[in-house]
Amino acid sequence: MNTGDIMRILPHRFPILLVDKVIERDEKKIVAIKNVTISEIFFLGHFPDYPIYPGVLIIEGMAQAAGLLLLKPDQKLVPLFLGIDNARFKSPVRPGDVLRYEVEVIESKLNVVKVKAKASVDGRIVATAELLLGVKKHEEQGD
Repeated sequence: MNTGDIMRILPHRFPILLVDKVIERDEKKIVAIKNVTISEIFFLGHFPDYPIYPGVLIIEGMAQAAGLLLLKPDQKLVPLFLGIDNARFKSPVRPGDVLRYEVEVIESKLNVVKVKAKASVDGRIVATAELLLGVKKHEEQGD
């Protein structure tokens, strides 16, 4: 999947769309990429003299990859982030890094899915977490 395909599934847009490409996807697992560039707005304050990609955005990127696993184009569904367990940050992510998100379904009940997620750079794990996600029908403003 390229960015256009991703935007047909996820409701996120700049500056919070945090997945650039999907390189592998089946029913239970997805592998996605985020190219971290110095031009991203949050590097103005996190931190100007030693820019580090915020850990919360790594978790959000893993959740977006999970949304791409669970949803299909033009479904008019919104992925909801319901919970985070066992999140760990193991190494900083810097401008120029390519984040690789690997997300796998470990449990599914009704409209709630639990996934195991990890983020890595050059084969080095930088973050791990278990995420709980759901979906909601998209309602237009005013509905």
